[in-house]
Amino acid sequence: MEYFYITDPGKVRDHNEDSVTIVENENHEILLAVADGMGGHKGGEIASSIAITHLSDRFKEFSSVGSKEDAINFIKDTVSEANVLIYKYTDEHPESKGMGTTIVLALLTKEFLLFGNLGDSSGYVVKGGKIHKITTDHTLVNLLVKSGELTEEEAKDHPRKNVLMRALGANTTVEMDIFDVETDVEGIFLCSDGMTNMLDDEQIAKVLYEKASSEEKLTKLIYKCNNRGGNDNISAAYLRKDGE
Repeated sequence: MEYFYITDPGKVRDHNEDSVTIVENENHEILLAVADGMGGHKGGEIASSIAITHLSDRFKEFSSVGSKEDAINFIKDTVSEANVLIYKYTDEHPESKGMGTTIVLALLTKEFLLFGNLGDSSGYVVKGGKIHKITTDHTLVNLLVKSGELTEEEAKDHPRKNVLMRALGANTTVEMDIFDVETDVEGIFLCSDGMTNMLDDEQIAKVLYEKASSEEKLTKLIYKCNNRGGNDNISAAYLRKDGE
């Protein structure tokens, strides 16, 4: 098992509102998470940091997350707690009103693999020479695509493509999507939309299947995003199983 995570401000933004982590517990269960903050005035940076820090700290409290049902409850409860913390911070700091964050995570154990997300950061499995998106974006544009009002092509350059329908810190309660995935994958890849807006799935997969270390692969992906303009913060977390 090899893993690495990376974050970069990009070429346009003057600060980085993304946060990312990978944590392994005593039972060799691994949690990967990426959060893309929003809100300006350092608000997004604070929101994403609160979410990732709380998630990591809570995960470290357990030697094991237990059964699949226990793990699902852990994810939902911990993300809800993070939402309350962000909401409370906004309450106590009126200047940060409107701040929030996306979150995408993956939890891998010997028995199961779970993904969870809120917002438009993406979670993929790496398998068969490709990356396969597991999560569904909670955006206005994606809602319009699902209802048939927009095509996939029209959605790519839609002026409101970044309008989120769900995010941490936006409301007093949150509903996170959880995905139960088969464990026979070659790897797990999470990223913020700063990467998916610059590179398509095929371009990302091509780099992930190169003969290189995880660090070298992610560094190359960041370089490619910045070379195409780097108009947003860029973050990724990547785990590859032995033999990939």
